[in-house]
Amino acid sequence: MGLTGFGVFFLFFGMMLFFDKALLAIGNILFVSGLSFVIGLERTFRFFFQRHKLKATSFFLGGVLVVLLGWPIVGVVLEIYGFFLLFRGFFPVAVGFIRRVPVLGSLLSLPGISALVDKIGESNTMV
Repeated sequence: MGLTGFGVFFLFFGMMLFFDKALLAIGNILFVSGLSFVIGLERTFRFFFQRHKLKATSFFLGGVLVVLLGWPIVGVVLEIYGFFLLFRGFFPVAVGFIRRVPVLGSLLSLPGISALVDKIGESNTMV
């Protein structure tokens, strides 16, 4: 859990410091290795390399590779797109949980946010 947490911290900090490629590279390596340690190598490979998730995996890992090669902004855009494709099935569960949290649930009920959250909450298929 520590590796994954530090990975997210370094990714966030790297973006806050105007896409510092060294911090983003460290964050990517820590996040992917932390994920592997948390859920295991076999389950990590099964998650990333399912037939219907190959497009998402290629964007996410391609973004990691582009960041490591020194193009941080392009790499982060590819990673974010791949991340949303990979974890699209988890978003309805997360939205349902957040709606039950007292303060956050009322924020998600605001007029402008509610339509967006409803769209995210009901999308559970990969395109």
